[in-house]
Amino acid sequence: MTIAAVNLIDRVIPRSRVNDIVLIASGAVLTALAAQIQIPMLPVPMTLQTFAVLLVAATLGAGRGGISMATYLAMGAAGLPVFASAKTLSGVLPTAGYLIGFVAAAVLIGALANRGWTKNPLKLALSFALGSVVIYAFGVSGLMITLGLTLDQALAGGVYPFLIGDLVKAVAAAALVPMAWKLLK
Repeated sequence: MTIAAVNLIDRVIPRSRVNDIVLIASGAVLTALAAQIQIPMLPVPMTLQTFAVLLVAATLGAGRGGISMATYLAMGAAGLPVFASAKTLSGVLPTAGYLIGFVAAAVLIGALANRGWTKNPLKLALSFALGSVVIYAFGVSGLMITLGLTLDQALAGGVYPFLIGDLVKAVAAAALVPMAWKLLK
């Protein structure tokens, strides 16, 4: 089975360079919009960015999903107000680790999606859990570097308060993707 046959979006939109560019840009814009839906918290706000990362990666696959998140990161680095609270990269430096983690997580989740994991809710949920661990690992490292926090402090401020919310987002995303596969049959 080819990669194109297993990615959900390829069942709806034919592969072409133009379509790939549009899908990559759309994933970046969706993530930027999701970043604006937030609950302010310190040192990291709770947003719907991770929900968007999960969906984009599971839908587009490793290549386009990873490039989409890299595009999102590049948009903020270029000065566009795409991050939480409509900030640019310089305004969210303590959370830059999470943003870099979005790229790595999208590649991982997308690679698993390329192998058909999006068709099975349990495998999809596992891929989302693994992707979340990647995001947290980069995020905690970033908090420790940028804010000088200890590991315990970074976990207390940058992981523990988000576990339940991220679980809810992952469950919602894990329910949507298999449903979309069923609708396409």
